[in-house]
Parts: sequence; structure tokens; C-alpha cells
Amino acid sequence: MTRPRVAVAALGGTISIAPGGSLEDDAVPRLSTADLLGELGADLPMEVTAGTLAGLASASMSYAKLAQTRQWGIEQIEAGAVGLVVVQGTDTLEETAYFFELTWPFDEPVVVTGAMRNPSLLSPDGPANLLAALTVAADPRSRGRGALVAFNDDVHAARWVRKAHSSHLEAFSSAPAGPLGMVVEQAVHYFHRPAPRPPALPAGQVEGLVPVLESGLGDSGELLSLVLNSGARGVVLAATGVGHVSAGTADVVRSAEVPIVVATRTGAGPTFRATYGSHGSESSLIRMGATMAGWLCPRKSRALLQLLLAAGVPRAEIEQQFRLRGDLDR
Repeated sequence: MTRPRVAVAALGGTISIAPGGSLEDDAVPRLSTADLLGELGADLPMEVTAGTLAGLASASMSYAKLAQTRQWGIEQIEAGAVGLVVVQGTDTLEETAYFFELTWPFDEPVVVTGAMRNPSLLSPDGPANLLAALTVAADPRSRGRGALVAFNDDVHAARWVRKAHSSHLEAFSSAPAGPLGMVVEQAVHYFHRPAPRPPALPAGQVEGLVPVLESGLGDSGELLSLVLNSGARGVVLAATGVGHVSAGTADVVRSAEVPIVVATRTGAGPTFRATYGSHGSESSLIRMGATMAGWLCPRKSRALLQLLLAAGVPRAEIEQQFRLRGDLDR
């Protein structure tokens, strides 16, 4: 029986850390894909094509590197691989997963994983996470599910997953939707059938300033004004509650000439559209031309906005894209 082939791209991160010979050279990503796979042994139920594409701490991950990884993955799928595994650090892992969710053109899955404990620590979790990711990528039931995150035996959808703890092994969650499935006895078990996916976006060259600004007590709107005056191409407001900002910030939003996306800073739940009416409420921001992110968190909203701007999507279509990808009933 022919074993399925999975492509694995290693980009660095905690899972790739090996101690060096000095304090300044200690605990940096230096393990290759072959090193990581070697820990799993020779009896894997799938063939693996390995590529070490970077050795980055994930805080330094870039869209250019992700685009390069995507192209490498496309070439592997076109050559017969049944799935792509991307291994990187956990700090920006959710954004990497969502980049692939937005831009991946195939039914073959992309599975992103990493580790919370590096190989020099007691009970490192990298090998188990990598084996789970390989298992998910090789399973035919993963087809049509887009980009996934395999971590701590849970399988998360890229659209929902967030790093919810800075250091626990169970660092990733998908509130309020929950995981898509679990890996049990080296097999993936899904709880639901695949949902329809919107068309893939082009992975254009992301450039220019698109910051996330968090609203809070005493916010006058001055920071948003400074950012807009500095040439930002768009802004994501991590707003309070269901999408509310101060009156001062609302005044700045009203005069903004670039896309303003409003997400909630709460960590769970959607922005509203038509419940509150005060100056700075969700309904007033919509009247001023702001786009509500729906169920997308600020980080996912920023990734979507950056890719839409890179593709030259007009402002009216940006609103449509956020409705398409930020609502539950798409």
C-alpha cells in the first residue's frame, strides 16, 4: 500500500531550539526539519518531504517568508503531497495559520504546529505536536478544511484559534467554537463535516503600516490621529465591548480616509451592528464608514485587512470581505 506523502516546512521557533555554547548563543532556533523528524523514528505511516526554510523566532516572522513558504508548499502539493505541515514558533502561529487560511488555494490541508517547551527542557512537546500535525495532514478527512492548527492533540480551525496562554502546554484555544477535532491513538477524529470556504485571496506583497490600536479608559483619539497622519494604509481598532470607542476616537474615525476595521478586544464574542446608538457605538461607527470585524479578533482582522490592501481591493469590497469571513453563517 502506498503511503501518503506530506511536505514539512520548518521556519524556526521553540520547537527548533538547541542550546549553544555561550549565554548569548543559548536557546535559539537551529534544528533543521530533518532533526525534528529524526526524533519521531523511521516508522512513520507517511512519507515526508522536508524543507528547512528559516530559523526564526516567530516574533520576527514576515509576510515575505510566509509567501515563500506558501509557494514551496504549492510546489509540493502539485508534485503529489497530500498536505503541508508548517512548523514555527507559537507567538505568531495563529496569524500564520490565518494567512494560509486566507490564501491557500487547495483542498489539501495546511497544518501549523510548534512547541511550548524546547528540546532541552523536561518533557518537550514538539515531537508529539509534530506527529499529530503529520497525522492530520495525511488524513483524507482533513481535505477541504483549509488551514488547521494541531497542538496538544487538539485540532483547531485557523479562523478561530488563538494563543490564549503565554506558557502552558495547552496554550491554544478556539473560544467560543471549540476545537474541530482531536488526535487519538495516532488518528484524527473530527466532530463536524467540513464547512464551505470562501475563495482564496492572492498572497500579494504586504507593505505599509496597518496597526492594531486598543481602545481603553481615557482614550482621546490622539493616537489614532497620529497614526493616520503618519501614513497608515488602514487601522484595526481593538474596541471595547461589542465594538465601542470613545467619542474622541469616533471624531477621528469620521474623518479617516483609509479603511478602519473595528474588532472587539474582549477575546471572545462578535462586534454588534445595530444595538447601541451613542457617538462611538457600533452603529455610529458603521455610519461613519468603519467596517465591523464580526467574530474575527483584532489580530485576524489585521491579517485580513493587510492582504486585502496588498491585493488592491477597493474599500467597498473590504466591507464585503469582512462580512463574508467575519460572520458565522458564511
